[in-house]
Amino acid sequence: MEDVKLVSTQEISQHKKDSDCWIVIDDQVWDVTTFVYDHPGGASLILKYAGRDATKAYAEFHSPSIVRDNLSPECFKGNLDRSTINAEWAQEPVAANPTQAVPENEKPPLHNIINAYDFEEVAARTASKKTYAFYSTAATDCWTRDMNESMYKRIWFRPRVMKDVAEVDTSSSILGIPVKVPLFICPTGLARMINPEGEKGLARAAKSSGILEILSTAASHPLDQVLAEAPDYPFLFQLYVNKDRKKSEETIAQAAKLGFRAIFVTVDAAGRAKRESDERLRVDEVVINPVTGQRVVTDKKGGGLTRTMGSYIDQALTWPDLDWIRSLTDLPIVLKGITCAEDAKLAMQYKVDGILLSNHGGRNLDYAPPSILLLLEMHKQCPEIFERMEVYVDGGIRRGGDIIKALCLGAKAVGMGRTFLYSLNYGTEGAEHLVDILKDEMESVMKLIGIKNLSQVHPRLLNTSDVDHLVPLTSDHPYAKWHPAPRL
Repeated sequence: MEDVKLVSTQEISQHKKDSDCWIVIDDQVWDVTTFVYDHPGGASLILKYAGRDATKAYAEFHSPSIVRDNLSPECFKGNLDRSTINAEWAQEPVAANPTQAVPENEKPPLHNIINAYDFEEVAARTASKKTYAFYSTAATDCWTRDMNESMYKRIWFRPRVMKDVAEVDTSSSILGIPVKVPLFICPTGLARMINPEGEKGLARAAKSSGILEILSTAASHPLDQVLAEAPDYPFLFQLYVNKDRKKSEETIAQAAKLGFRAIFVTVDAAGRAKRESDERLRVDEVVINPVTGQRVVTDKKGGGLTRTMGSYIDQALTWPDLDWIRSLTDLPIVLKGITCAEDAKLAMQYKVDGILLSNHGGRNLDYAPPSILLLLEMHKQCPEIFERMEVYVDGGIRRGGDIIKALCLGAKAVGMGRTFLYSLNYGTEGAEHLVDILKDEMESVMKLIGIKNLSQVHPRLLNTSDVDHLVPLTSDHPYAKWHPAPRL
């Protein structure tokens, strides 16, 4: 019988990476490199014992023969030379990705962030109070903000099985622009409050992740500087129409010159919301309005950035003004902030290129309808819109499964705002990590509901009966028939 090689603990300890991983089980040394990421219990457990003795942990879950039965003979490296064991090598190892608590004001390592909610939890602890209040708050009772998320949880999947889903593809397009995930970063103001890189960091993440970013009129960096972070990559532009229409004309011309691929006109900001968490905190640092150039100051109503930042927005914007905007540019025009079927029908009449069903994350009108219900309203009252233009939705999306639900109901793509700001707490890498998390969750859901690419999404994969009664069938009230008196 051939002698079995004895392997020292010193040699075993050299193989402790995911790309070169040996473990010891019952005194047998195995090269498990090819198995690390196929391990049903996850890679972290194997990596915890990389280059060490894993016998105790292994025996808790597996029969003695499973390694020998599942790894090729070449993976067996020999028997442990017990004479080389010392006290240090015999110690129970610390996990490669520890989850122990970190100090309250410190961020845990990025690899400890495993879902979108984690980013907000960390931001709530580690960002400044003013920053978190501005990002997280919503109008008055914050009910629409919370219901945006809650309504996704009331929609169920209807999975199909026995489908070939060995390979799934999350790629799609937005206004003809190819994307790896049908996801865009919603326009947000003052991204620098959580990270000096602001929109620049998000721009780099958008390019590396293959998604799109909509840059805000109120971006905290000049637009040309943001675009310079991702040369030759497509970006979209969000327009707040200025009370000084000449300035909006100049802004639209600049957007075209810089190469933006579309203009998202925000139409739900005719009034400025009361965001109370924001109002309760004083502006005790220097904040400059990126549009007006004026310093934001506290007044007798409080220190809310919402009121002070949006004072330039034109509150007299009407549907015929779309003709004026169209006369200024050949870029596709998308209306951001549609919240009812009547306005969606008007958008079709004015031949815009798309609509974004959005209640501004609940930040403007509280008790505006949750965004996912608006998709259902479109199906009930104007289903033709899905053939006439691209329809997007934002608000309340926290999971890859939420993205799939929106796509099944006809959305071409979805947007996320707050969560990308929270992820920016970790810089560009944080935003990239967020996209990776969502993409992984999407792929998992796609396999489990039986689709291999996004051309196969459809409403039959969902059960919406828990919320259907909340969706109006017509624009008329079901029983109240009062109407305002006609003007004389």
